[in-house]
Formats: sequence, structure tokens, C-alpha cells
Amino acid sequence: MLNTNITNFRKNIFGMLEQTIKYNEPININTKDGNAVVISEEDYNGLMETLYLSTIPNLKEKILEGIKTPLSECVPENEVEW
Repeated sequence: MLNTNITNFRKNIFGMLEQTIKYNEPININTKDGNAVVISEEDYNGLMETLYLSTIPNLKEKILEGIKTPLSECVPENEVEW
């Protein structure tokens, strides 16, 4: 995470945002009233998806159960119906 103050952020906003977008490098901006964090849209969407998935009952348990399933018991990829 890149840490900066608001003055430096204002001076370098384009470059900092470009770095955040290209490399998913969050920016922590310090101000006298508090801090703000800037993240890429890709990271934001990932966080929202993770949050959504965490609301589905028993999903974590199903994923963990699936991880323990031997490959011999799995359906081949070309036979999966979407």
C-alpha cells in the first residue's frame, strides 16, 4: 500500500491512480481530518464479490468439502454442463 498525504496526492494524482489501476496498488491518503483509501475498480469488484459470497449460507463448508474431494470422484471438465 502506498502512503501519501493529500498535498502529494494532489500533485501526483494521475501517476498514483495509474499505478493503482495497473498494479492494484492501494493508496492510503492522509489528511488532517482522517485517512482515505483508494483502490482500483478491479479490487473493489473483487471485494464486493467476496462480500456477497460470504453471505451465502454454507458456501464456505461446500468449498472446503470440494477441496477434499479426490480428483477421481470429480466430473471431467469437458462433461460439466453450464
